[in-house]
Order: sequence, then C-alpha cells, then structure tokens
Amino acid sequence: MQFPDTIFALSSGRPPSGVAVIRLSGPHSRLALEAIAGKVPPARRAVLSDFRSTSGDLIDRGLVLFFAEPASFTGEDCAELHVHGGRAVVDAMTGALSRIPGLRAAEAGEFTRRAFLNGKMDLTEAEALADLISAETEAQRRFSVVSAGGAQSSIYTGWRKRIVHARAMIEAELDFADEGDVPGSVSDQVWQDVAALVGEIGTHVEGFHRAEIIREGYSVVIAGAPNAGKSSLINALARRDVAIVTDEPGTTRDLVHVALDLDGVKVVVTDTAGIREGAGKVETIGIERALESVRKADLVVLLEDMSTPAGLTFPESQAERLRVGSKADLVDRRLVSAGGHFDLTISVKTGEGVDQLLGLIANKAGAAIGAVESLLPARARHVALLREAAGRLTGSLREGADLEVRAEELRLASQAFGKIAGTVDVEEVLGVIFSEFCIGK
Repeated sequence: MQFPDTIFALSSGRPPSGVAVIRLSGPHSRLALEAIAGKVPPARRAVLSDFRSTSGDLIDRGLVLFFAEPASFTGEDCAELHVHGGRAVVDAMTGALSRIPGLRAAEAGEFTRRAFLNGKMDLTEAEALADLISAETEAQRRFSVVSAGGAQSSIYTGWRKRIVHARAMIEAELDFADEGDVPGSVSDQVWQDVAALVGEIGTHVEGFHRAEIIREGYSVVIAGAPNAGKSSLINALARRDVAIVTDEPGTTRDLVHVALDLDGVKVVVTDTAGIREGAGKVETIGIERALESVRKADLVVLLEDMSTPAGLTFPESQAERLRVGSKADLVDRRLVSAGGHFDLTISVKTGEGVDQLLGLIANKAGAAIGAVESLLPARARHVALLREAAGRLTGSLREGADLEVRAEELRLASQAFGKIAGTVDVEEVLGVIFSEFCIGK
C-alpha cells in the first residue's frame, strides 16, 4: 500500500543523548535525503554526511542510511538520520524536515501501522513488538521476543489453514460432488481433525493467566489486622517508603501498590487496609477493597502480629496463602524458633526473614509463569477470538445438522482467526479447492 505523504519522527530516546535517530518512511524519503544530506546513499550502507537546512545552514554532521522499498521495516522507502542527541540539534533537524513538501510528523505507532498494512507483519507481531518496547523485566522481554519473532502468528496461521482446508473439503463435497476427481464422503476425513483442533485451542487458552502474570505482574496482597506491620513490610520489600507507617490503627485506607522485579519476573505487591470490626465509613470502604484484592490475588501474605495475635476470617479465593508472623523482635525467641502455625516469621525492624520472604515470593512467581518461551495467548483480544473460534468449531461438529450449516460454522471460525492476525481473505477457500481438486482446468 502506498501512502501519499512521508512521515518522520525521533525514533530513539528523548534528548539529550549521545546519538539521536530520526526515521523517515514514505515516497518522499529520497527527496528528503537529497534536500537534507545532499544525496541518497547506496541502500543499507551508512554514509557520513553533512546535514543542512533548506536555506543551506549546517545543522550537524552524522550518518545517513537508506532502505529501498519493499525491503524496509514499513515496506516503503525509508531512511534514518543519525545525529548528535542534543535537544537543539534534534529540534533543528525535525524543523528542517517539516519544511520539506510532502513530509509531516508521524503519529504514535504510525510506522508499525504502515508495516502492518503493507504486510510486513500481522497484528499479533505488531502487538508483541509494542510489548517488547514496553518490557520492564527479563520474563516480559523473553515472552515478547518469541511472539514478535512470529511464533504466535505461526501457530494461529497453522490452525486457520486447517480450518480453511476443512472448509474446502466440505464445500467441495457440497458443490462439486459430480466431479470425478473429488473424493466422496470427505466429511469423514474432516471432523476428526476439527475435534482435535478444539482441544488444542482449549489447552492454549488455559495458558492465558500465565501470560497475564508475565505482562501485568504476579499479584501479591499483604493482608491482616490493623498494626500487623503490613505497611512496614511493603516498605521493606520495596526498599523505600511507599506507605505511611504509624501506630494509629486504620492509617492505610486505600490500596498501595509497588512493582518489584524478582528474578526477572514482575511482581506487584499490594498493601491493604487493616481488617477489623467497627471501622468508620471511609475505613470500611478500604476494608472492602482489601477483601476484594484478596479474592483476585495470585498470592496472599496473611500477616499477623505475633506480639498481639488477632484471629481473622478471609474470603475464599483461588490464591495461594502464606502465613507470616511479624514483629519477631518483640516476642519470645523460643516462639520465633518454633514458628507456631506460621510459614515464616519476620522482623522488619531487624530485617530478619525479609529476604527469605522475597525468595519465597520469587519462587512462587516463577512457578506461576512456567516456561517464558511457551506459546501463550498474549492478550484478552486473542482469547476472546480464540474462544469464538472454538465455539464455532464445536458448533460445526453437531451431528445431524445440515452440511451447509456446519460449513458456515467453519467459515466463521476461520474468520475469527483472521481477526486475530488482521487478515481475512474469502478467496482462500476457492484457492484451496481449485489447487487440490483441479476443478475447472
């Protein structure tokens, strides 16, 4: 697809920096290089050049690269200008580019959008690229690299091809049964694979929560009675003051979140309001939010002040629980050694047990995500369309239904997969029919 205008943008980080990379894409890229650098260098070769404004003033000296269509990121003529990363230099370069006819500043994500529209990547790869750019942890990086490299797209494309093939076989039986080179009872050879595909999709979708943990973080909620040391603990885990700590009960009334990187996995720790009876109106709202966060957590750290124990009842949830005794420095050492009914005892004041707690959380977070390189559905959009496709495939397996209806269910299933990748081509079915059965030769 050819776009009438050429876009440009700072592709590297915000200045000041050692080097700034300004990227261009579009039909006027050659013209822009001639105007700014005085020449168009050989494709894919970095050339040192003077960069001048349209009035001839020297802006900077740096490297220029040119990528001829279609062998570029966007599929269009592209260029890169590597200049010194000072704010004044970048402003002067972008100002000079904006004065060239046919050039304009790019909108957010416009380079990747052009790459998608020109078939350089599908939607799953574009989404994975966005995740890779925003990756904060090693697990997020490794997960995004797999999808950005096309592995996720490959599995969805493979499933869609199987559905298209099944449609072709069924529609061939419906429309071309009188042709000699179309085998009879094709349906018997199709439905077994469709049933197997439903199972494969179901297994794949089950891994979505693992992908959510990788992308959004493993959720750890610290819960307990007022003054159990929850805010002190989250400050100790974060190694900075993120929550207010006082002796007054009910200080924490809203949820306080902090993101940690534990062994390459994002872990989101939440401090909650102390749970107790007879709280005021505002504090009660905080307690309700605390209980809701417990229900949604991956791991709940039930913190109990060992110096003044208080029994608490928590809502049922699927979350794993760790019972942690706090303020070990204030109780009899023999009680601390025995551990009582606690999984771990800690003292934020002395640091006792805090590193062990971090280690436990890290191990549980790592176990929750499993192999980062696994092919998992990365986004809720994918899961919704996968479930839609599986539902359509299940509908196509209804014995006794008209073959036309079952074929339509297959068509809708393939359409759902097309929406995941962003490509829906109705001509694919006819292409399969004519290539495999030589109809109309």
